[in-house]
Parts: sequence; structure tokens; C-alpha cells
Amino acid sequence: MDTQPACEAKLRPHQVAPGLPLAAMTGIIATVTVYAVAQGLTYPLLSFILERQGTRPALIGLSAAMTQLGFILSAPFIPALARRVGEARLAVLCPLLAALTLIAIGWTQDVLAWMPLRFLLGVFINPLYVVSETWLVSITPAASRGRILGLYSSIVSAGFALGPLSLWLVGTQGWAPFAIGVAAFLACGLIVLAVVPRLPEMPREGEETSVGGFFMIAPLLLFAVFTAAAFEQTVLSLFAVYGAALQGNEQRTAALIGCFVAGNAVLQIVLGRVAERLGSGRTLTFCALASQAGCMLLPAVFDEWFIWPLTFAWGGVSFGIYTLSLIQLGERFSGPALIAGNAAFAVVWGIGGMMGSPATVSRCSWWGIRGCP
Repeated sequence: MDTQPACEAKLRPHQVAPGLPLAAMTGIIATVTVYAVAQGLTYPLLSFILERQGTRPALIGLSAAMTQLGFILSAPFIPALARRVGEARLAVLCPLLAALTLIAIGWTQDVLAWMPLRFLLGVFINPLYVVSETWLVSITPAASRGRILGLYSSIVSAGFALGPLSLWLVGTQGWAPFAIGVAAFLACGLIVLAVVPRLPEMPREGEETSVGGFFMIAPLLLFAVFTAAAFEQTVLSLFAVYGAALQGNEQRTAALIGCFVAGNAVLQIVLGRVAERLGSGRTLTFCALASQAGCMLLPAVFDEWFIWPLTFAWGGVSFGIYTLSLIQLGERFSGPALIAGNAAFAVVWGIGGMMGSPATVSRCSWWGIRGCP
């Protein structure tokens, strides 16, 4: 007798034809990667500009948080918007609107005007991620889902890293960095136009599920995404402060952060392959336990050579929690529940990203920064 809950049994994924064109999956990954380049460029670029203007650090942080707030507040509306407008039209429209918003940001150069504009940037960025990930998960053959979604996570992470790297090439002054971001957004729209004819119709079978309803269906899966986001933002925000507390060299600490990001990008394919062999649930548990072990080992090995492989692996397994959650989403859900689940992922990722660092700082006020791990 099947003991699976009835609500989830109705949402089992459909069988995907193994002969699906590789070009479709490649195009979707390329679309999101280009989008990630543009998004990864905006965070440091706007922070550098505000710093030059003498803006208070708290206001710089609030400005950056507006994009995450746009993610959170827009996500519940994405499934209905995708049904009304159509996934393809929405995926083309979003990068165009994001490009116009970035032009407006470059034109105004004012922190108060940037608040609503950066909020809109988050609103326009979010649907493309949700729709693209839904496309990718729904068309990926089950036998290779781990490898493909691992490759997706790795390439998108590399795209985020390329955004700040482009600032090293063109600087942070004038229109040149904004032009790179606008060009990336527009290129994203063109890639979507090229890919859409190769994509099958989004599956519509299954029970209609809202974003709020998905929280009731898969709370632990969403908590995993929340944890991954909170952990990543905490490490990226506070690792330099932690290194300074241990009298670490600033350049060495910065290099360790780079090592963490590199592990994030490189190891997702490996974890995806492991998930195909051992199961996504077991691999997700391993990633969570390994991330915790990294926290416990960090103080003891910070000044030792072992910190380098530890940080590399730490970056991989901590972001692997999100990659494995995405794999599980594809294994368990399809149709309307799949796009609702991706939108719910966006909500909890935004909340986790906003809460991680402040929550850790508040705890460190009890134990000191050495208690950060």
C-alpha cells in the first residue's frame, strides 16, 4: 500500500522524454548565467559608488537589501503571472525591464532614488530565475538530473563571480560598468527568444498549488534553502571580520573567501553525481553535517595549511544544500506545484539572505566574534 501523502502523490513528476534536445537545457543555463553576471555586477558597483559619495554604511546596507526585498515580495505573484502572461513572454520581458531599471539607476546616482529602483530590480530579476529553473527541472531526465542541476549551480555561481571581475576590467566610474550590466540583461532576453521554440509546453497537470500552500507541503525542503542562503551570506559578510578577530592577514582572509566561492562553483557537479548514486536525501544530509563540521573545525585550523582545502570543501557543501534541494524539488513535484515551489525557494532564499548576518551578529554580541562559527 502506498503510504505517500495524497497531496504529494498527485504532484509526482511526469516522465520526460530522454531525447530532449541538449540545446534547450544549454540555452536555459546560458540565460540564467548571463543574468547572474549582470546581477553579480550590480551589488559591488552600487556599493562602491555610494561609498565614494560618503554614504553611511547602514544606508548602503539598506540599499542593497532592497533587491532582496523585491525577491521576497514578488515571488508569491509569479505563478499566477506566469499563467496569465505566459512563461516565455515573462522570461523575455523581465530582462528588458531589468535593463531599463539599471539605466535609471545609472542616470540618477542618488541613494534615495535607488531604494525603489533596486526594489524593482529584484522584482524584475526574480521571475526569470523562477521560470528558468522550473523549465530546467521539468525537462531534465531523471537519470541525469543530479549532474545537470549540479552543472547549472556551478555555472551560475561562476556567473555571479564574473560580475565583480568585470569591474576590475572597466572600473566603477562612468557608464562603462552600467553598459556591461545592461548588455548582459539584453543578451539574456535574446537567448530566451532563441531557446523558447525548443522548449516543450510547461506541464499543467497536477493540483494547483500556491506559494503559501507549498510551505505546508514541503516545509523541511524550504528550511534547507533558507539555511543555505543564511549561511552563505553570513560567511561572505562576516568572514573578513572573523579573520581580523584572529589577527589574520587581510589579503590571506580575502583569498580564503575566494577559495570558499571557488568551492561553491566547482563542487556542485560532484555533489550532483553523488546524489544520483546515493540519493538526494542522503547527500543533502551529508552536506548539512559537513557544513557543521566545517564550522567546528574552523577555529582550530584557521592558521594551518588545512584551512585551504577545508574552506574549498566548506563552500561546496554549504551551497550544495541548495543544489540538493533543487534536485529534490524536481524529484517530488511537477506542473503547477513545481513553479510554486521555485517561487517559494525565492522567498526563503531572500529571507535567509537578509536574516543570516544580523542573526549571527546578535549572537556574537554574547560570545564575541570568535563565536561566529
